[in-house]
Amino acid sequence: MNSALESIITNICQRRLGSSINALENFLLSHPHQRDMEKLLAIKEDYRLMVDYWQRGFDDEHRQEVYQQLLHRLFVLSSNIKIHQLFRDNNYWMALYQRPRKVRNDWSISSVITEMENYVANSALLDLEPEHLRKEKTKELNVSHQHLMHDLFDYILTSRLWSDSLANAFIDILLSPTIDTNDQQLIISAVTLSAMNTFGLNKFKVLADVYQQTNDQNLRQRALVGWVLVMDEKKATLYPEMRSRIAQMCEDEVCRNELTELQIQLFYCMDAESDERKIREEIMPDIMSGSRVRVTRHGLEEMDDDTLQDIIHPETAERNIEKMEQSVQRMVDMQKQGSDIYFAGFSQMKRFPFFNNDLSNWFVPFYSSHPAIYEIWQNAKGSKLLQAITMMGAFCDSDKYSFVLAFEHVLSQLPANMLKMIDSGEATPMPIGGEVEEAERNSPAYIRRMYLQNLYRFFRLYAKRNEFKSPFEHQEDYLFFSNPLFAQTALEGRMMEIASFLMKRNRYDEAKMVMDCCHQDQKDYQYYVMMGTLLQRLPQSLRLSEIDCFRHALSLKPDDKKAKAGLARALFRAGNYEQALETYDSLLTVNPDSKPYTLNAAICLVNLQRNEEALKYLFKLNYLYPDDDHVNRVLAWVLTMEGKYEQAQGLFNKLLALEAPFAEDILNYGYCLWFAGDITNAIQAFRQFVSSEENSRSRIEQAFLVSEYDLIRQHHIGDVEIQMMLDALMA
Repeated sequence: MNSALESIITNICQRRLGSSINALENFLLSHPHQRDMEKLLAIKEDYRLMVDYWQRGFDDEHRQEVYQQLLHRLFVLSSNIKIHQLFRDNNYWMALYQRPRKVRNDWSISSVITEMENYVANSALLDLEPEHLRKEKTKELNVSHQHLMHDLFDYILTSRLWSDSLANAFIDILLSPTIDTNDQQLIISAVTLSAMNTFGLNKFKVLADVYQQTNDQNLRQRALVGWVLVMDEKKATLYPEMRSRIAQMCEDEVCRNELTELQIQLFYCMDAESDERKIREEIMPDIMSGSRVRVTRHGLEEMDDDTLQDIIHPETAERNIEKMEQSVQRMVDMQKQGSDIYFAGFSQMKRFPFFNNDLSNWFVPFYSSHPAIYEIWQNAKGSKLLQAITMMGAFCDSDKYSFVLAFEHVLSQLPANMLKMIDSGEATPMPIGGEVEEAERNSPAYIRRMYLQNLYRFFRLYAKRNEFKSPFEHQEDYLFFSNPLFAQTALEGRMMEIASFLMKRNRYDEAKMVMDCCHQDQKDYQYYVMMGTLLQRLPQSLRLSEIDCFRHALSLKPDDKKAKAGLARALFRAGNYEQALETYDSLLTVNPDSKPYTLNAAICLVNLQRNEEALKYLFKLNYLYPDDDHVNRVLAWVLTMEGKYEQAQGLFNKLLALEAPFAEDILNYGYCLWFAGDITNAIQAFRQFVSSEENSRSRIEQAFLVSEYDLIRQHHIGDVEIQMMLDALMA
């Protein structure tokens, strides 16, 4: 996109009319376009008259309204120039723009509606045709109609901003019962892509109106995804009605539920690559080891039922089958949860001309009469397998087309016996992710998830994907719950749910972005506890804010254990051990047997140099939990500081006997030996620490000379001894 035009549009959105007019005039002087200059001069003249009227001291009660109208006219003009400039400078977009306008002269709405309605009527009349004629006429009709929809998709995609009348005409088309739903869904996708590249209020309104008015769930869910992805907070200053429209839609509980589901589904969709690694590395090996099929260079091959290994080790075969069943169930669970389990498997099947020669095919709903697959569908050997897989599996439309197009190759890879059993009805093919029941396939959440997967494949796999603005790359696009347009709407009541979902997935920055959108009225006990917990997970977070969050929560629920424990942790992390200890003592009053509270209180006492009090807690814990490494670790260190080296060494021996001992335990054991006067073994322990991890040598030097210097001196070790120990370690 042209940066100068982007800057002008930003200026317009900041409501700077005069400077924006001048900037656009300068742009058009170097990029001449007669019609656009005439429109700009008309806006400039209207603004000049308005300013002149104001300077002469006249009051005009419509001044604000007129100024807003001029901003709108200038925004539409600038956006259309930006679109035109893109087509002029970019060969891909120029070809996309010119193609539908070259193959068809009449793009009037009435002409398009007539052809779309005729397609529905003629399709119905085909049922009256004799069998031997029906197939050929069906093919001819669908080829002709597919050309129309291909052209219409590109025409809409490359259209300028829409007028009110044009938007209303498309709303009528999209809500008409005489138009095929597949055509309506494809139009929704074209409008969405167009508005994502260049925002236009009327295209947003089309998507919002269809979402609220249609009874067709397939159409409704595409429209929902559409208006969410195209809404633009930066344009809200120019079009405040967009903000009020979104607030109005959020008043509906169904809408709030669907928006919440959509936000979660977007994240599952974006996890496709990580899910693919999990399937490839963890799940598929178990599935293949437990099946009666092996992969060969010629395809899949059935194995004998009574191989020698099965006879000698029958328990191994049983274990493999059990692991296979568990892995299949994992796939089923992932799929039901919302994971895109088929992305990797079908990503290699997007190189067909079907996807590269016709952009609209990435978004067209699956129908078996599509001209590109009609012959395969009608004549394919193994048609039962083809139909069962595409009908039962959780495959998005894009993957269904891929499967049909690759079916002949897939068929050649299957064992003959397996195919025979399927054709004869002895066996029913089952997708690895399990069969999807019809009720689920018709549910709004499932329909929306399949459409999102179509979108994800397009923006990840289409050869010219970089020509489009992807909604899966930038937080401000895919994390729409953090969009200020949803602030102070009824959707705020669901923000904690999304923040909690993100925190469970370790997406703490994004969780905070959502929570920061909450208005003060929504900041209840749950908010403050979650925000306090969240701040503990963020690097370099302001500890004071974290502490304040838990104190706010306690002001709302004074005796709440969760908030108190969070406050104690926050105080400890801030180094405020005195208040942290007071809070832990308060928790121990109610829960005297709590191991975490007791141990944390003891650690606070250690940091306050109240070791004798700490030992009372620690000896109690050691008695109750003699094998708890955390307790033994703290107790060993306190005993070391108190000069009880023999007892400490007994605990260190247990800690160092672990399969993977902590480096800190090795270091602390070295201190214990050094303080006890066992120099030789202390040197060995410190050397083991130095070799245990990277940068340990510099860490130990910094500890001896800075962080632990006072402690070392307290045990009657002087500077000379410290230097000799460092020299011994450097040798």
